[in-house]
Amino acid sequence: MADTMVEVLPSVLVERCNDSGELLGVVQLDPEYFGALVNVPLLHQVVTAQLAAKRSGTHSTKTRAEVSGGGAKPYRQKGTGRARQGTTRAPQFAGGGVAFGPKPRDYAQSTPRKMVRQALRAALSDRAMEGRVCLVDRWSYEVPKTKEAAGSLRALGIDGHVLVVIGSQDVVAERSFGNLPNVNIVEAGQLTAYDVVVSDWVVFTDETVPGQVSEAPEGSVVLSSSRPAPREAFEEIEGTDETGEVEEGEAADEPEVAGEPAVDEAAVDEPAETDDEEEDK
Repeated sequence: MADTMVEVLPSVLVERCNDSGELLGVVQLDPEYFGALVNVPLLHQVVTAQLAAKRSGTHSTKTRAEVSGGGAKPYRQKGTGRARQGTTRAPQFAGGGVAFGPKPRDYAQSTPRKMVRQALRAALSDRAMEGRVCLVDRWSYEVPKTKEAAGSLRALGIDGHVLVVIGSQDVVAERSFGNLPNVNIVEAGQLTAYDVVVSDWVVFTDETVPGQVSEAPEGSVVLSSSRPAPREAFEEIEGTDETGEVEEGEAADEPEVAGEPAVDEAAVDEPAETDDEEEDK
């Protein structure tokens, strides 16, 4: 019996932090949602349908039958040398009706649910491959405060257009991020592929992240981490302070050259006597 080929999805590792930027550990996201293949034509078709569904379609113009007035013939049929006209509300007259103008309509496109789900997985996988997915344990704001929300994004090293996925009970977090112009807020159940595509970063919490989250193997490191490095990460040079100067009490040893005698410092300081000085004596 021939061995069957099984496609192994890559593992996606992400740093799990709190809203203050402190590292809590490294976790592995569900490869079903964050390790799928990116089907660009499928993603384009679904995003186009989602943009079309957002159109209100309330535009409307009046035809010549809906414009008021124009009941009388403007002038007689013959004898004027002009083209015959039956009403001044025809499309060629100012104030007349509009020919083939827009009418209220529904722009929604019928898209299978399987395509919508696969497009969302492709969008999330694309952001995960770029290292643009952030996981926070929870938002610990007691009262709505925009300053704390902006500080959390700075502590996490997130910039650009940010998509914050919140739960239905995160009312305080929703009001805290609501005044930031570069932040888009969406509930987990309303997340679409278009929301992910137009955002540079996607921020989840333990409650809103899709799929199963498991602990990463020991020694796993996220190379694409963009969190600000702490002060302790910089190694200090042994025997020097921050300015690079030698600490007191530790004189720098001068290298000795092999085969050359040591120079007497006292003999160097005193000048040698000349022949004229010896004759005067």
